[in-house]
Amino acid sequence: MDDSTLRPKVSGLMPQIRDDLEAMVALPSCAFPGFPSEPVHAMSQYVVDAFGRYGVTAEITEIPDGYPAVTAEIPAPDGKPTVLLYAHYDVQPAPKEQGWDTEPFTPTWKDGRLFGRGAADDKSGIAIHLATLAAFDGKPPVGVKIVIEGEEETISHLESWVEANPDRVQADVMVVADMGNLTVGEPVLSIGLRGHVKAVVEVRTLAQPVHSGLFGGAAPDAQMALIKLLSTLIDDDGNCLVEGIASGEWEGPDYSEEMLRANAGVLDGVDLVGTGSLASRLWSKPSISVLGMDATPVAEASNVLQPTARAVVAMRIPPGQNPRDAVEKLMNHLRSVAPWHVQIDVHEDKVSPPFSQETDGRAFGLMRDALATAYGKQVETVGSGGSIPLLDTLRDAAPSADFVLVGAEDAAKANIHGPNESVDPSEIENMALAQALLIQALAE
Repeated sequence: MDDSTLRPKVSGLMPQIRDDLEAMVALPSCAFPGFPSEPVHAMSQYVVDAFGRYGVTAEITEIPDGYPAVTAEIPAPDGKPTVLLYAHYDVQPAPKEQGWDTEPFTPTWKDGRLFGRGAADDKSGIAIHLATLAAFDGKPPVGVKIVIEGEEETISHLESWVEANPDRVQADVMVVADMGNLTVGEPVLSIGLRGHVKAVVEVRTLAQPVHSGLFGGAAPDAQMALIKLLSTLIDDDGNCLVEGIASGEWEGPDYSEEMLRANAGVLDGVDLVGTGSLASRLWSKPSISVLGMDATPVAEASNVLQPTARAVVAMRIPPGQNPRDAVEKLMNHLRSVAPWHVQIDVHEDKVSPPFSQETDGRAFGLMRDALATAYGKQVETVGSGGSIPLLDTLRDAAPSADFVLVGAEDAAKANIHGPNESVDPSEIENMALAQALLIQALAE
């Protein structure tokens, strides 16, 4: 691919793109319930205005029962394909007690990276799309549809909108800029994402709290019952014990232990969990976690047995696993192992499907070439432990579309959803160049 024209154009755009990213990071666009709505709406308007500055007319699209999306459509020239560009503008909460070294919504440059909530996930994706279209002065040689979601991190209503308006997302290629390389400067294409199912389990043992000395040893404590129940979810190695869930070995490059320990911040001397290759544990096998518990805080502990206890249990499921079947199996497991005939209530909390794709599509091959040109490196294929439920909905709406999953959220340092989230602007530049090269190649 010839990048002699596009590379300097994208490079010259980066100062303004960085300014746009800083301005977006400064808007606390958290769409979770209980957070103020004004910054979310301000962010959607900023995205509309930003695309407008680069020659693309975008608009606020109201999503029933949810926050708006930002959409745009550039009609395809005769005979040319249409590319849909997706990202999201909402962010995870960023409580200071997570351990932030900077103010989460004060964009801060340090060691060549921009720190702030959303800098990587996923306002970097918006920056990539802005730079991509700006490289063509807002007039790409193919059709382009833009969908920038406002609720990806929380209870999304965009899936229902897509199902009701499939014509709005019809495209030959779906480019999803909500992923990232394992390491800055080492390009990858993601070909599979695990799904995500969650259930809430509550156990009840007593009519009210009672004295642990007078009744302990005979009367059942709900917190101990819950702990005993939760311990049945994994074996001694940490493998998921919910029966009947798909599991396989990852056939591509492995994920090194050194990289995993560094990326996840595993403490010295602490063992990793699970068995098999690390890539398999992360991308093609199920995993299970307890995400939260309603139990007595240590500071409020007293000498009583508790009557109730509750937990949220989450399971990541590999491509090929039906999510509805998975959540049913998870809930049945929880019910079947409840100790001491405790009263138990289990209900589903979330069902998100896994996603996988073939690698023989034209756009996928062209994007592999585009990334190799942009980065000057060989391109690997990887999986992802994360979930993007919208992908299956987009596939249902446009079954013949070729998917390309990329982004600037490097696994090594971006720390998405955690403290000190950051992005390396070189990843935005290289990804924007690769997307521009892809668009150029699709037009030829």
